[in-house]
Amino acid sequence: MAEATETEFTQTDPWDVIVIGAGAAGLFAGGTSAARGRRTLVLEKNTKLGVKILMSGGTRCNLTHDTDWRGIADAFGKTQGRFLKFALASLPPDRIVAFFEQLGVATKIESTGKVFPLSNRAIDVRNALVRYAMDAGTTILNPCPVDSITRTESGFMVTVGARKFQCRSVIITSGGQSYPGCGTTGDGYSWMSFFGHQIVSPRPALAPLRSSDDWVHNLSGMTVTDVGVNVTGRGGETIHTERKSDRGSFLFTHFGVSGPVAMNVSRALTDPANSFSKLLVCDWLPGRPLEQFQQELQHARGQLGAQTIVNWLSTTIPRRLGEVLCQLAACQPGLRLAELNRKQYVNLCTQLKACKISVDGTLGFKKAEVTSGGVALQQVNAKTMESKIVPGLFLAGEILDVDGPIGGYNFQAAFSTGYLAGLNA
Repeated sequence: MAEATETEFTQTDPWDVIVIGAGAAGLFAGGTSAARGRRTLVLEKNTKLGVKILMSGGTRCNLTHDTDWRGIADAFGKTQGRFLKFALASLPPDRIVAFFEQLGVATKIESTGKVFPLSNRAIDVRNALVRYAMDAGTTILNPCPVDSITRTESGFMVTVGARKFQCRSVIITSGGQSYPGCGTTGDGYSWMSFFGHQIVSPRPALAPLRSSDDWVHNLSGMTVTDVGVNVTGRGGETIHTERKSDRGSFLFTHFGVSGPVAMNVSRALTDPANSFSKLLVCDWLPGRPLEQFQQELQHARGQLGAQTIVNWLSTTIPRRLGEVLCQLAACQPGLRLAELNRKQYVNLCTQLKACKISVDGTLGFKKAEVTSGGVALQQVNAKTMESKIVPGLFLAGEILDVDGPIGGYNFQAAFSTGYLAGLNA
């Protein structure tokens, strides 16, 4: 850490920029600000910097996605993507990859499009960001939890216990409420409310889902690599939320379901606009339209009639799952294909292509990877990340009402918004 003397922290010698929060957005903002010649201070409440970086991606840190800035924006949906497009175009994924390569962190692209450090070590990403910020001239203080931020005639006063730091501009990168064990406990929301900003109610996103269905629990530990999912109302109500459907890897757990595809649609379950009971509708064969599967099943009944249903299904889905789906369709797994009656045929098609799982919510912020909600985007200048309400106040990262899917999208948004804030503060 950069050592700082007590004389550097007098009220008569203000900083140009103070960044609150040394995560992905904060370290990038601090380094970008200092590289412009701004006297920059980063304050972090934790004893470690970038704690969330260290634990992300299974401690590997999925730092971006193999696409262009438009692909990142599209993944956030229409509203959030429109807000982020200038930041993403200013610092797109290829520049992030080049940035880390220049700092000695080689990267690799996995088959899913996720970009990881070649070393599979999140600490290499964190250390590179810290090194970037400090080499640019940033001073970092930690642990240094901020108590309050107030306006002054010349800018802002940031209070930390008995110490007061003056600055001309403040960048808030304190995160949301996901993984509160990392120190992201929603501190910034009260500061922003104090300054008159609207806070879109924070709720967990990218969180595992709870289910009370016994058959789901009985399959705990099973992964299905390609599943299509859609969130619907239990009574057929329409879900008024973006990103309520997805396709990808699915995991059964002792509490319900998880895996990227389930976590990606979790935001639809916590949206207060959809207060009714919900179902997760699963398509276990997303690459085969219903009509095609019906034809295949009909053909199998005629050509492979002596084969049991579960043996036929096990060529495309895990056998244990096939057994459960047969039971849900009211036909014994050992039943031969030729013995299927019309009702069982229809039921089996339904279970394979539109299987319903009861969902009782998520595991909450404690297990959520990101926060949906935060500072309302219409109150922030998308081209500078400056507040439209309070001049000199900038925001970046998860404190904003932006939350993308699994795959490095959220880190990319943090880097890009942090870059814009550091460039303009």
